[in-house]
Amino acid sequence: MWEVLARIILKYRWGLLMTLLAATIFMAYHASKVELSYEFSRAIPTDNPKYKTYQEFRKKFGEDGNLLVIGIQTDKLFVQNYYNDYAALEQSIRKIQWVEDVLSIPAATNLVKDTATEKLLATGIFPPGILSQSAIDSSKQVFLNLPFYNGILYNPATSAYLMGVRINKDVLNSKRRNLVVSQIVQAGNEFGAKNQTEMHYSGLPLIRTMMATRIADEMRWFLVGSIFLSAVILLIFFRSLSSTLLSLAVVIIGVLWSLGTMHLLGYNITLLNALIPPLVVVIGIPNCIYFLNKYHTSYNDTGEKNSALIEMIRRMGVVTLFCNIAAAIGFAVFALTKSAILKEFGIVAGINIMALFFISIILIPAVLSFLPSPKKRHTKYLDNKWLLLILNRLENWSLHHQKFIYGFTAVILVLAITGIFRLRSEGFIVDDLPKTDKLYVDLKFFEKNFKGVMPLEIIVDTKRKNGLRINPLQIFAKIDSLSAFIQAQPDMAKPLSIVEGMKFARQAYYDGDSSNYGLPNSFDISFLAQYLGTKGEDSSGRQSNFSRVIRSFMDSTRQQARISINMADVGSKRLQEIIQTVENKSSQFFDSTKYHIEFTGSSVTFLEGSAFIINGLKESIMWAFLLIALCMLYLFRSFKILICSLIPNVIPLIITAGVMGWAGVRIKPSTVLVFSIALGIAIDITIRFLVNYKQELQVSTKSPKEVVIDTIHKTGISIIYTSLVLIAGFVIFCFSGFGGTQALGWLTSLTLVLATVTNLVFLPTLLLTALKTGKK
Repeated sequence: MWEVLARIILKYRWGLLMTLLAATIFMAYHASKVELSYEFSRAIPTDNPKYKTYQEFRKKFGEDGNLLVIGIQTDKLFVQNYYNDYAALEQSIRKIQWVEDVLSIPAATNLVKDTATEKLLATGIFPPGILSQSAIDSSKQVFLNLPFYNGILYNPATSAYLMGVRINKDVLNSKRRNLVVSQIVQAGNEFGAKNQTEMHYSGLPLIRTMMATRIADEMRWFLVGSIFLSAVILLIFFRSLSSTLLSLAVVIIGVLWSLGTMHLLGYNITLLNALIPPLVVVIGIPNCIYFLNKYHTSYNDTGEKNSALIEMIRRMGVVTLFCNIAAAIGFAVFALTKSAILKEFGIVAGINIMALFFISIILIPAVLSFLPSPKKRHTKYLDNKWLLLILNRLENWSLHHQKFIYGFTAVILVLAITGIFRLRSEGFIVDDLPKTDKLYVDLKFFEKNFKGVMPLEIIVDTKRKNGLRINPLQIFAKIDSLSAFIQAQPDMAKPLSIVEGMKFARQAYYDGDSSNYGLPNSFDISFLAQYLGTKGEDSSGRQSNFSRVIRSFMDSTRQQARISINMADVGSKRLQEIIQTVENKSSQFFDSTKYHIEFTGSSVTFLEGSAFIINGLKESIMWAFLLIALCMLYLFRSFKILICSLIPNVIPLIITAGVMGWAGVRIKPSTVLVFSIALGIAIDITIRFLVNYKQELQVSTKSPKEVVIDTIHKTGISIIYTSLVLIAGFVIFCFSGFGGTQALGWLTSLTLVLATVTNLVFLPTLLLTALKTGKK
């Protein structure tokens, strides 16, 4: 079959090349249209209860993650020149397109009782324009007398001040957010430079924007870097410019196809599928090495180019097909999960790894048929003394040190399994950023001074319409008790709810006396009841603004109230504990027969998404293992060979997991990803070794033991070269600015090093042992 296919490819090479060129032009056009994803997280499936709750919350109360925060720490804020510059910063940011509101000290509002109407009027605390020092001091006294703003806009203990910038939610999911965020940061930096103040920026809009921009930058660098590294290694190996350029053509076409596939399927570039183009390069190069290696060895044997090309396709076609199937399975199993982001990654990677096989088997033989026959220097690498010495050592170990190999492997596995028990699963929202990164440092600034900026929402459902208007004092007291408990937690900021608004209004009703900032009583509620109404009864526009703020903490039916909390990025494990603690406390205040308490917001969806991805990846590993095992069983039709093929690939995965445990590397989406990818790639080495062993066994008159030894030498060179390319390709990810990508790089490289060793030492030893057992 494969010989017939080889003759067809060579006979119709022009037509196949033209078809490949036309398909590549088509895919390149679509590749040019692919865009960066501006969505933060699509890890949770749309039918997940947590996702549904969050979407329902957004529908009723609006976005919870569209606030960009700017922080400073100074004792000069209320000094004339400094304050006026700070107020000017607030005004300049407010004028930026798509900025909806700015929450800051210069824009802070006070409530003043109108003695004529006995109603509250919202007035600015600080007058607009350039203020004198006396005007600033006068307004400062009023501002500091309002407990509502303490812990929200300033921290008196650390002299830290916060400015919140609310950005249009539609802009946040488009490329326009890059412009908005950059303009805000530029305005802040100009203020900081003028006043010699360090500026701090955080919030989900900033984090999303900065991470998306870095993804795009890194993808370009990794793609260029992986191609450059591959070119250098190929040039060193083959010492042939034509072979190097041919191999690069294969992977460049593969990259264009992968990007084109994204656009054709309606996908955008995310943090995860941005890895696909560099991975295509890393996985495509081994195809080229194995084809070229077989071509060179066959040419050395026959001395005739056409026969060598036919032998190359005949011997390497089936091997490369199953290697690509195994690698594709390692990626495609992610499509079996319910996570949209994993599905996209699995589908695009799986399709294009299989496409690499067709690109390779068409392009390489067709182009080689036009090129001159290999010169002696092009095949000199086959007689590399150092590699031959290494292969002789491997042969010696497999033949004469089998007991030591088994014993040493057993000891390493015991240490690895001990390390596995040290593994812990935990992820952070900014987990992938280095601790010295400006984004991470600024986040810690807000956690230290304001207990964080990550949004958490609690919904108090009274289970009936207008439930908040029935005995409101009792409900307020329960919400206030829960809020006090939350505020006492070290990682949670002061909660905002309708209760804080009522406290603010009560203080204003009693002429601004801060001692009256507290829960309304039965005497106050008749006055404050208007703010629980369904319409804006107030004639004053500013007062209506206050009403809208109050009502933003209730739904339109007055059935549900929200408690909004900012908190630290404490990690998925600690977050789960905190939510459980608050949930247990809320059950003490709210009778479950009358109230339903729901936790939602970006922090909860992150926790759910992180757990969902990790569980999905664990399942995908099992699917990959099962499907690859079935492929191996179909290929070799021998249960004994199946066991021999799987053990050398399971051992590296166990050792890598053990290293993670001993090194303190946490289980998170980026690290769990390693195992499925590494299994799909590492099994290639096993397939190439065992297929070559099977092919030689069928045509050779030598004993099975001698065939095993020959296989070590015949496949060893290409396996070592291929492994070097793969390892170099993954090592480049270690230079990423994201910790997860770095971990993917060095953990996958480690796994591939171990897989190369086990397949060239442990696999031959297993085969020889199996042969001895078979004889007995």
